[in-house]
Formats: sequence, structure tokens, C-alpha cells
Amino acid sequence: MTDTRVVILGAGQGGFQLATSLRDNGFDGRIFLIGDEPDLPYERPPLTKSFLLGQKKAVGLSLRTQEHYDSRRIELLLGEEAIAIDRHSRSVTLRSGKTIGYGHLVFATGARNRILETTTGIDGIAYVRTVREAECLRQRLDTAQQIVIVGAGFIGLELAGVLRKLGKSVHILETMPRGLGRAVSPIVSDFFAAAHRDWGSQLVFARALARIETSAGAVRGVRDSDGSFYPADLVLIGIGVVANAELAASVGLPVKNGIVVDEYLQTPDASISAIGDCAAFPCRYGTGLVRLESVQNAVDQARCVAARLVGRLSPYADVPWFWSDQGDLKLQMVGLTAGADQTVIRGDPRERKFSVFCYRDGKIAGVESINKPGDHMFGRKLLALGANIEPSQAQDPSFDLKAHLFQQSGSPKKALAAQVG
Repeated sequence: MTDTRVVILGAGQGGFQLATSLRDNGFDGRIFLIGDEPDLPYERPPLTKSFLLGQKKAVGLSLRTQEHYDSRRIELLLGEEAIAIDRHSRSVTLRSGKTIGYGHLVFATGARNRILETTTGIDGIAYVRTVREAECLRQRLDTAQQIVIVGAGFIGLELAGVLRKLGKSVHILETMPRGLGRAVSPIVSDFFAAAHRDWGSQLVFARALARIETSAGAVRGVRDSDGSFYPADLVLIGIGVVANAELAASVGLPVKNGIVVDEYLQTPDASISAIGDCAAFPCRYGTGLVRLESVQNAVDQARCVAARLVGRLSPYADVPWFWSDQGDLKLQMVGLTAGADQTVIRGDPRERKFSVFCYRDGKIAGVESINKPGDHMFGRKLLALGANIEPSQAQDPSFDLKAHLFQQSGSPKKALAAQVG
């Protein structure tokens, strides 16, 4: 790059990691990290769990202190937002009017909550994506007792587990026939539905939100597509997210459920990359372009781009993995299991410790583990090796997974060194 300045749009997990990894890799040019929130870059996963339970305070969410950025000469521009990009002059204009030139521009803009337009202006509607939204929700929980959650995805179910711990009445309304329907196998979906019912939540599937009923401008309840009414003094909306890709589209970059990048996470403009929740990339573990919403993906993609910008070019091929804490259950997933045509269970769901091995065309596509971290790590190493395990082997509790890794790798050292993120 003639101009060595790197401008990073988005100060979430991916943006933070990219700026930090550039310095770790010896990059000596200027780094601008631009975030639309006023806070230092922070963790989002605790917002729906420990933060709401009061176990973690806002200051404890920060990924690093100010000293980290100062010592690494990372120029933070917080509470700012890019509103225009000139690809010809390679410059970004911020809402404040400031213009910054770049040698390389990276979109790490993440995603935002999908908003129900019909909820605008109603008191008692809540979304959780930012620390400000989580703080507002925590305050509302001081008085709210009857809560309806719209959406049984990860956010909705994590919130439900926390709310039941707080003694709240919880109804979950989901349009799909099962919870976590786009993310996990039916076996795991059914297991978590039963767990949440055991914890006291009421789950209603295959029914859409028809309308939110109000009194004097405030929520009084929810009516579903079947006509059933659920009283509520607070309604939480968790119906997915939308990639923040509008600015990229406005300057002619291709967008398809995210900013389209190649295997090096680079757009058709060689001076622009995209990482994390906003990027749609070719993934060897899925089909076509994939957009993933996970800390692991954002962090590993940031490291990949940082290495490329200092001359170490390699395609992004990290194994995707995810986690979700719900009640006393830890769900860990590796691989992409959508479209799996065969599943086998290792362990006993009645013991609340088991894994589901998912196959596509006879090859392992992913592993979904509940309270079984060893199985999860096995899955990460197996996929990193590009190896397989037969369904009959996976479901046999006496089958030695570690020995299988050694055999598949050809050497113990290779098995142990398999990249696991």
C-alpha cells in the first residue's frame, strides 16, 4: 500500500481484533478504529446473560482499557459513523464532517436487530444488541413481571433462561415449528424446548405475532396468529439481525445478505475488505456464500486480514464454532449443520450430557454438544483435519475419539496441532 493507513469501520469484536492483530504482526502505519457507540469496544455475549443477572457491570465488558489503544497507537474514533466513501480518492467521510484517507478500508460494521415496524413508539418494547439497550432492559426488569419474547432463536432463549432465574413469567412466541430451527438439529431443538418448559417458560411454536395490544401507549399484551392472547408488561423482540451493508452497497460493492468477499475476505475493490457479521464469504464448511454471526468468526477473520495486510496471504479456512449458555446447559456447536441428512447421538440426553453428530452425504458436517466440551473439541480438531468419523463410530460410547484423531491425522503431533480457533 502506498498509503499505509488502515481505516476500520466498526469497533466491535472484529474491528478490535483487526487493529490489535495488525500491531501484533508488526504493522507500523496509522490505524483508525471507528465505532458508532461511545463506549470502548466491548463483549456482546454477556449482555443477554451475566450482565442482566447483575454478575457483570458495563465497565467489565470492555475488551481492553484505553491504555491498550494508546500503547499500540490505535486511533479510536468513538461515537462516530461513516456516512460516505470515495473509492477513487480512497477516503471516508464521517458524520462529524471529518474526512480520513485510507490505504486499506475494512468493513467490520456487524449487524443490527431486525425491527418490527409495528412496535415503534410503544412503551414496553425492548431489543438487546448494545450495552445501552441491555442497561435499559435491566432497569425495566425491576418492575416487569409478565414478559413475552418474540423469537426462539439464541437471543430469545438465552433471555428466557435469565428471566426465569429472575422469577419472571415468560411466554415465547415463535413463527417456526421449532426453536433454533435455522441453527441446530431437531434433536437439539426439542431438547432445549423441553428444558425451557421444565424451567417454567411457556413456548408456542408455529404461530406468528399478529399484533401488540396497548393501553395508554404502553404494552398490555400480545395476540398471536391463532387469536390467543398473552398478557405482558414487557415484550422482548429477538427475530434476527440484518447485516450493516448499506454503505458498502451505496459505493457499488456487491451485497448479498452481507458484503460479498472472496476467500481472502477481500471485495472486488482490492483496497477494501469485510469481516465478521457483515461479510458474506465462501465457506468450505457450507455451500455458497455464508454469513456467520459469532465471536469466533469475527476474531479469526480479523486475524486473517491482518496477516494479509502485512504480506502473509492465505485464504480464510477456519473451522466455524459457536456457543450458547441457557440455564445450566452449555451448547457448543462446530461446523455448519444446515442441510444435514443424518444424525446420531453420542451419550444420553436424559443425563443432560450428549452430542449430536450431523452428516451430509455421508461426511461429518458438524457436532452439537450439550455439556460435553470434550466432544466439541474433538469435532473442531476433526473438521480442521478434513477427516471423517463413521456414524456407527460416533454413536458408540466406547469408541476412542482421541485415538481416532491420531489415526486420521497420521501422527499424534498433527492431531494435537489441528487448528481449533
